[in-house]
Amino acid sequence: MTSPALLLLAHGTEDPAGRATWDRLAVSVQQALPEVAVRLAYAGVASPSMASVLAEIAGPVVVVPAFLASGFHVRVDVPEQLAAIGRDDVVVADPLGPDPALVGAVLDRLAEAGGQPGDTVVLAAAGSTDAVAQDDLRTAAALLTARVGHEVPVGYIAGGEPRVADVVASAFPRGPRVVLATWLLAPGAFFRWLGDAGAGVVAAPLGEHPAVVGVVVERYRAAAPAGVRP
Repeated sequence: MTSPALLLLAHGTEDPAGRATWDRLAVSVQQALPEVAVRLAYAGVASPSMASVLAEIAGPVVVVPAFLASGFHVRVDVPEQLAAIGRDDVVVADPLGPDPALVGAVLDRLAEAGGQPGDTVVLAAAGSTDAVAQDDLRTAAALLTARVGHEVPVGYIAGGEPRVADVVASAFPRGPRVVLATWLLAPGAFFRWLGDAGAGVVAAPLGEHPAVVGVVVERYRAAAPAGVRP
């Protein structure tokens, strides 16, 4: 039996760097699953949409929501879009975050940006007013706390409180330098705004880090019907 296709569903962006990052991630996932047809779609703003890509795929599909928390898109928007499409051969995997494997990716990106032991780390997330998403972000911060040795607060870039700049300002007494661990998957407006948050170092988004690829593959395999998992 043929393995279901994998539809990687990203948050919409028109940012060229962001779109290039999503393209590279899709290529990396395809390389990790050479026997699976991997496609990329966007939940909003950009094209192709999930509906248009699904229309081009015959047979079963596993949609992997490339989101770091179970917010509106994951719990409401995607199910509503699929209900409108009306296909019964499409299943939705769990979102990517929070996952312990991604914490290692965050720390790698922070080290690449110049982060050092002893820095005071703040987790910079896109933010949400959704209670479930906020709980997921607190879980991610707790996982990071266990790795860096001090409590890691969460700062929101947009939506929700407290905002990143306020958290950075309040965190300065804890250590010689405040650095941002970026809880984003791809660059765009949110990432650019972090440059004005007052931190000494801003880590790059997770992008196509091997840990991200690994979690996508895990989510796909967990959601694919038994007997057809690659």
